[in-house]
Amino acid sequence: MSENNIPGTTLPYSEQGGMFAMFIPLIKATDGLTLSQVCAITGLEASTIQNWVKRGFVAHPVQKKYHERQLARILLISSLRDSMRLESIGELMALINGSADDESDDIISEERLYDYFCEIIGRCNISALSVDEIPSLVEEVVSDYTSTAENAGERLKSALTVMVYAHTAAQFKQRAEKLFKEMKA
Repeated sequence: MSENNIPGTTLPYSEQGGMFAMFIPLIKATDGLTLSQVCAITGLEASTIQNWVKRGFVAHPVQKKYHERQLARILLISSLRDSMRLESIGELMALINGSADDESDDIISEERLYDYFCEIIGRCNISALSVDEIPSLVEEVVSDYTSTAENAGERLKSALTVMVYAHTAAQFKQRAEKLFKEMKA
């Protein structure tokens, strides 16, 4: 995954509005995305996405179509899989929104969670980033979040902080591997 791509996709990054908003017209126009379309957006293999559905990390497609909630979850998992174990990502998502197949236990929509994540990543300057700055940035980005669920705000902030640390670690790992490869050439 390139640092110039939208997290979890092969699409170029743009700072215009919420990142997930760019997918909504496509999903609405086609009444959901096919597996091959999701694969084209994410760069993932179909078997990978099907495995995530089978293991309960992503809600089952409806009539073989993936909608906003499922795509956002796939993008989040894809963004984190370079730096976290899949089981840990699944646990993290469950801590935020419970079961992938049950929206009633969600403290935030998957789409909004993805937008928060993208906004934080977009605002991080990796070259000048300090570990201590990430929680403050998370706090600032989610300042508009409100929920009636107990501790939902703190859970959301903690989860986003974990997600940003993991994503940042993956970015540093990519940079290190690139530099190492250049040294050997």
